[in-house]
Amino acid sequence: MLLKLYDKNNNPDDLQRVIDTLNDGGILIYPTDTMYAIGCHGLKERAIERICQLKHLDPKKNNLSIICYNLSSISEYAKVDNYTFKLMKRNLPGPFTFILNGTTRLPKIFRNRKEVGIRMPDHPIIQEIARLLDAPILTTTLPHEEQEDMEYCTDPELIDEKFGDRVDLVIDGGIGGIEGSTVVDCTKGEPEIVRQGAGWLDEG
Repeated sequence: MLLKLYDKNNNPDDLQRVIDTLNDGGILIYPTDTMYAIGCHGLKERAIERICQLKHLDPKKNNLSIICYNLSSISEYAKVDNYTFKLMKRNLPGPFTFILNGTTRLPKIFRNRKEVGIRMPDHPIIQEIARLLDAPILTTTLPHEEQEDMEYCTDPELIDEKFGDRVDLVIDGGIGGIEGSTVVDCTKGEPEIVRQGAGWLDEG
């Protein structure tokens, strides 16, 4: 099911439908400030398991990431020291994934890894969804084969054609990007860039 949303002035009924889908354990595809992503309510274990199966992810081996609406909500789900907080404040919202040590507020599926990726995309649609949900959104990039046309990751109509029967809702927010987020590991004190993506880190 394809649902068109805009950067602002969306129909409240459309937004409520998205929130209801997440609260009911559904899976969404939505635009971010990097690429289109697939996600679900970050505290609903069964929905997270569905995404792991769809992407062939093993939570024991792969880091899982969540979208938080603001910096204050991050501290509920991840351990943040003063230096890391200031680093994130300088760079978020933006195209970054910060890897932090998780807290016990996260579902059991996260505790196999003890780490969580934190995203705060600079994109009005997913920001509004995160604000209305008032809970973290588990997020991961769309499955993509190397030889596959990139349009299947950037064009919402083609994304719906490919994944529409495997997810509950595809949000059409216009053509998406092709570059992933910059991944910054903050679990060992000094931040370490483990993947350079669309964001250039401002370390102050």
